[in-house]
Amino acid sequence: MGSSSVASTTATAVEEKKPTPGGGAGHDDFYWTYTEEPHRTRRMAIIKAHPEVTKLCGPEPMTKYVVAGVVALQVGCAWALRNSPVFSWPFWLTAYIIGATANQNIFLAIHEISHNLAFRSPLANRLLAIFANLPIGIPYSASFRPYHLTHHKSLGVDGLDTDLPTAFEAVFLDSVLGKAFFATFQIFFYALRPMFIYQIPITGIHLLNILVQVLFDVVLVRTAGANALWYLIASSFLAGSLHPCAGHFIAEHYVFERPSPDAKDPAALAPVPETFSYYGPLNFFTYNVGLHNEHHDFPAVPWSRLWRLNQMAKEFYDPLPQHPSWVGVIWQFVLDRDVGMWCRVKRAEGGRKVGGGTGTTAGWKEEELGANEAKVIPGVK
Repeated sequence: MGSSSVASTTATAVEEKKPTPGGGAGHDDFYWTYTEEPHRTRRMAIIKAHPEVTKLCGPEPMTKYVVAGVVALQVGCAWALRNSPVFSWPFWLTAYIIGATANQNIFLAIHEISHNLAFRSPLANRLLAIFANLPIGIPYSASFRPYHLTHHKSLGVDGLDTDLPTAFEAVFLDSVLGKAFFATFQIFFYALRPMFIYQIPITGIHLLNILVQVLFDVVLVRTAGANALWYLIASSFLAGSLHPCAGHFIAEHYVFERPSPDAKDPAALAPVPETFSYYGPLNFFTYNVGLHNEHHDFPAVPWSRLWRLNQMAKEFYDPLPQHPSWVGVIWQFVLDRDVGMWCRVKRAEGGRKVGGGTGTTAGWKEEELGANEAKVIPGVK
């Protein structure tokens, strides 16, 4: 793992207790913190030091073309494999190498679109997300958005941030075999866990997402056969399994380096980092989601400008911990006895739910920055 120091500029503006394992055994409890999440604090510090970063905010027109190309690629592959048996090496090799990479790209396209970063119109973003959803095989985009935006507004908040593993998961998967099971089937955990945490209301966008997806699946099966649909579903499963690009799910927020309670290094007294970036080549396939500190600091900056954000504010990002490899992240997560499901920072309170309406009225500026912050950031239109 890269540098483990924490920049003084990331320290929160409120009184904080040092997060420590509650059980005292070293790896049998989450990190509990008593401060606000660090990204808003760092965002305001960066804006003060580099006000020009606000010009990076706003939609990226290229996104819709990338989405169209990847959707076409996956539909083409599904058609090409329509006569290939499901239990054959051409089917699974294609699904792993091309399909899983493409569907991971689509997952992260929907992630990008959920922040209203493809169009200025919220409704246009919702419709593009439904289109991007097609190769996944299962309706997903409408439900993903409110849960994900709540993850941003309620980072680490127990009962709101559905990216956090539950205590039940941590207890039963706290072993090499348990972690291997989680890493293999993590797509199901991320899909099903939110529904066990809290329910979101079903809206017209959800119903449209379901209707369009079901119609697409029916047409695909009737014209190309069931194997074509199975290819898309297999691609989605592999995209969230033991695939190099799937390493980002674990890399983003799991704590891999626990500070020693007896450490005398002043850095050990700083807050435990909650978000980790990756700057390697797999960002090319994943909308630069590896630049995750940058994304959480400025969710209104699209994928195409995250590297520019990083360069503008290097003094803030260079000292932060980072992962050199997503494959290495999966390997260490499974095999390292000191890393596991418990290694997440949690808050007992704070944050708020996002969504519940149609999600078609608020603009990207207010949703991604917050109405009050948006007013004080110059140059954002």
